[in-house]
Parts: sequence; C-alpha cells; structure tokens
Amino acid sequence: MAGGEGKRMRPLTLTRPKPMLPVAGKPILQINLEVLTEFFKKIYVVVGYRKYVVMQHFGNKFNNAEIEYIEQKEQIGTANAISVLKEKIRNKFIVMNGDIVVSENVIKNFVHFTDENNTENALCLTKVENPSDYGVVEIDENNRIVVIEEKPKNPKSNLINAGIYMFDTKIFRLIENLGKSERAEYEITDAIKILIKNKEIYGYVIETNEFWMDVGKPWDLLTANEILLKNIKSGIYGNVDERVTIKNNVIVGRDTEILSGSYIIGPCCIGRNCKIGPNTFIRPYTSIGDNCHIGNAVEIKNSIIMCNTNVPHLSYVGDSIIGEHCNLGAGTNIANLRHDKAEIDVKIDDKIINSGRIKLGAIIGDNVKTGINSTILPGTVVYPNARINAGEIVKWQFGRNLKL
Repeated sequence: MAGGEGKRMRPLTLTRPKPMLPVAGKPILQINLEVLTEFFKKIYVVVGYRKYVVMQHFGNKFNNAEIEYIEQKEQIGTANAISVLKEKIRNKFIVMNGDIVVSENVIKNFVHFTDENNTENALCLTKVENPSDYGVVEIDENNRIVVIEEKPKNPKSNLINAGIYMFDTKIFRLIENLGKSERAEYEITDAIKILIKNKEIYGYVIETNEFWMDVGKPWDLLTANEILLKNIKSGIYGNVDERVTIKNNVIVGRDTEILSGSYIIGPCCIGRNCKIGPNTFIRPYTSIGDNCHIGNAVEIKNSIIMCNTNVPHLSYVGDSIIGEHCNLGAGTNIANLRHDKAEIDVKIDDKIINSGRIKLGAIIGDNVKTGINSTILPGTVVYPNARINAGEIVKWQFGRNLKL
C-alpha cells in the first residue's frame, strides 16, 4: 500500500509519496520490495498520491518479480486501499504497508506461522513502549487475536498492529459492508474486528531478532538510516584518490569520484555519479544520493542528502535531511544542538512536536537554495522551493506558503 502522502512527514512528502522517502540510499518501498521479491513473483502496488514517482522508479518489473499498479483514486482508508484489488485476487494474499521497514526474516517467519496454524487470516504484531500511539492488539494463549483498538488512552497490551496482514478473499465482502470511521475513512481495523468475533484471525508476534520499524515522522528517517547502515558491507565502485582515508564499511557508487584529502568514516553510503571533495569530512551514518556534489571543507554528519543536491564548500550539515535539487551556498551551517542540550521541538504545519532527539538539524524540502553564510537553527523546517538570503538566520519554519 503506497498510495498515501504521509502528512506528518511534510515538507518531504509535498513532492513524493511517503514510501519513496530514502533511507540507506534507497526508497523505503524499494527496501520492502527487495524483501518481498524473495518470496513472491507477482506484487500489486496500490498507488494514489503522486503515483508517477513510484511508477517511474520501479517500472513493471523488479528483481524478477512482476509489478502491477492499481490506483486508489481517493485516499480514504486502508480498507479502501485493499478493496481496489478485489478483481485481481483469487487466493489468500499478503498486504503490507509501504511506509514500514522490515527484515527478510519477518516475512519468512510470518508465512511459516500461518502455515503452522492453518489460517488464512493473520496479522503481524510487534511490542512497543508507546502502544497508545498505534492500533493495540490483545491475543489469547492460542495466538488468536481477541481485541484490536485504535490508539486507546489506557492500553492493556504493548502489542500493536505492525502493518503486515494475510487475508483470504472473504475480506473483500467484509470491506463492502463497512461504514466510515470517525476519521471519515474505511479502516481495515473494522474488518478485522469482524474476523475477531468469528475467531478467524491469528496474531504473529515479531521476534527480537527480527527488525521492524514504523517511519512516522521526518526524524524517524535518521533512525532507520542508522539501523540499516550498520548492516552494510563495503563496496567501492567509483574512483578514489590515493590521499583519501576511508574507515569502516562504506559504499561508493559507480562513476563517483572521491578527491584528495577527503576523510570518510563509515558506515555510510554514497550514490552514483557524485563528486566528493577535496578535503571533505563525511562522518558515520550519512547517506548521500546520486548525482550529488559535496565539496571543499564540507562536513556532513549523520544525515540524509537526497539525489541531485549540492553542498559545494565550507559548510556543516549535522543530523539533517535535505531533499532533492537543493544547493547550499558557501558557509551554510546547520546547527543540530541547543545550548541547553534539551530535546528539540519541530514545527510541522501548525503543530509543534517534540522530536525526542537532543541532536537534530534541519528538515529541508526539494529545490531549496541558501545564500552564503546562512545559518539554520536546530529543528528548522524549510519548505520546497524556498530561497534563503545570504547571511540570513532561519528558525522554526521557512517558505511554507510557496507554490510547488
């Protein structure tokens, strides 16, 4: 299911659907498709919001699996997204949210669990510390789901809906009879409640050695990026000058040049056709997309730099996410730490949200340009197409009302 915008991820999703946001050098949806194509030869991708971004990236085939796109014309809930497949599905099938990140063994063990329990309806569950932010689930001693409740104030369980389902075709009949929820959407949770009444749905609890993560807010991208980069293996496919220092696991894409004096500490990932250096310092947990230029005396730390973006010289970028087609003028500095070392608040649209992070730089949308010696304060959100003047100090929000 890749049809939604992801409003909590703004401004990054103003120009792309949420599952196309990158971590560890790949869109989230690509990471999930790499997992799914290990087990399935036909995958339906439900698209809607900015569907062309998904379709152009993947085409009709990925990792030898056939990809077929089904449009959800209105984004009116998860049940509605599943219902658009009614004419395509003839057997039991797996549904997966496009904006979560999982390891291969989650899918493998989930399928094995459904076979063991001889069930055609099941739900992946995971334990979290803050269950009231999710759909909370209770199971009995036989792993049958007995309760599912959306965002309860006083949850009785720390198990939540992990956004991976197995259904048979009966689910389509149940969805047809659903009414809209309080959010004016058709919720798959309501269909699951009917299955619970009939004792027809089981819950598989994700194990501690399996990886699952919900990417719900912009700074979650940094967390996911860090976790995934820890598992990469070095691969130098570009050209590296002799006077370059590379430590730990680093990926350098094809046709990328790493120029003299650059110092790179992994784990980090650099895309294709980039120019890095001279004298660039790239610190751990940094992901740089394709066709980027990171230039002289620039330091990048624990950040995601998307494709076709330039940080040419004399700049610092820390704990930040920078969109595509951006250009930071010489001497642009992005601060990532308050003087009092308090957790950093972020203002997205009209809401102020505590990030829970002591270090957080900027969240910058696509096609942003900064002038020389500009300063961006911790937790600042910069909207697409913004122009920051030379010497300007920017905080909270900038460029929100610009046209895309």
